Amino acid sequence: MTTQERGATYTEVFASGEFRVLFGSFTLLVAGDQVKMLALSALVYARTGSPGLSAAAYMLGFLPYAVGATFLLSLADRIRPRALMIAGELVRVVTCLLIAFAGLSVWAMLALVLVTGLFSPVFGAARIALLPDLLPGDAFVLGRSVLTVTAAGAQIGGLAVGGGILAATGPSGALAATAALSALAAVVLRFGLPDFPARGAEAGPPGERTEDGGLPAGEAEGGEVRTEQARGRGAVWETLRVNRVLLADARIRGLLLAQWLPVTFVAGGEAMLVPYLGSTAGYALAAASVGLAAGSFVVGRLVSPSGRERLAFPMAVASGLPLLVFAFQPGLGGAALLVLLATVASTSYELGLQRWFVEAVPEPVRGQAFGLASAGMMSGQALGGVLVGVAAELTSPHMAIVLAGAATVCCSLALHRSLRPEPS
Repeated sequence: MTTQERGATYTEVFASGEFRVLFGSFTLLVAGDQVKMLALSALVYARTGSPGLSAAAYMLGFLPYAVGATFLLSLADRIRPRALMIAGELVRVVTCLLIAFAGLSVWAMLALVLVTGLFSPVFGAARIALLPDLLPGDAFVLGRSVLTVTAAGAQIGGLAVGGGILAATGPSGALAATAALSALAAVVLRFGLPDFPARGAEAGPPGERTEDGGLPAGEAEGGEVRTEQARGRGAVWETLRVNRVLLADARIRGLLLAQWLPVTFVAGGEAMLVPYLGSTAGYALAAASVGLAAGSFVVGRLVSPSGRERLAFPMAVASGLPLLVFAFQPGLGGAALLVLLATVASTSYELGLQRWFVEAVPEPVRGQAFGLASAGMMSGQALGGVLVGVAAELTSPHMAIVLAGAATVCCSLALHRSLRPEPS
């Protein structure tokens, strides 16, 4: 069996001590963020009595991703990854303690979360871009799968634990607990992860490719000088420039859109579960998290690397099909099953794109490329909720979910070239 046909194993993935450090710190990060946003939402509601502001506070952590990805992502390749990740944890510590104990007004708290959130995609990009270095070959894809499963479990666990801490200590105590988790993660990173050099320090910016996928000779020879010039222009200028170059590459652009668009509408459909199911929507949302974990585990571990890639296109199309069944207005059980199937398919097709994306992106800007992909997914899910919400205003919640499923299928069909293996 060839390397391409033999998938990596969890034993191989967790044999890397550096990955275990990333895994542990990532678990603390996701769980802590859930507790933080839950506590912030409760604190805003206690101060204002406004359900709208409370809901806005809970979603506030997702809003800065688009701005941070547009203007700051080059930092992920210009700063040493360990230092960047530790800085992210310390920013979270300070933010939580200020919100909990500094006596800030509600608007000052929200502004603080927005401003510090601008750097979240940078911190996340540094973490994900390090994975291919720690886990070569198919182990990288399985590592991504592990983090996806962990994110789903930590979100559920974080909400459950956060609810208990919130009930026992109040919002300030829950925020202090989040600060403690982030401080612990910073210590784990500092003493468990090697101090890798900044990714962009050894090579120049991306450019057009030769037929064998490499950079042209002129680009390779002058790349280092142009990188120093780009640094002199600042992080914002370099982020905009590299984003423009990445999006100008047809292969990279197609893979980015394939990671963004189908998921946008699947998430938009899920956003309608609360108005569709009312107080029982939590069960269906939990089913979505189960589907996320199940798809990552089954396809990541039990399907061969080439099999995952062949499944990318059909599974992307399949992720929208269960949402079409909402035309028949299923009850809670049926809705939960349909959402579970949609998220299984959605997660499965994304795993099939991971190796292609790593190979398509120039290594010196891998951090920015992964950050752009992640930020686009986060921003797209928020946009999907807005678009499907507008559709629900014009039709009904169940028909809005149907339209989300149709949009998912149409996007997948339109992106079929990016979702299929390139001819050998």
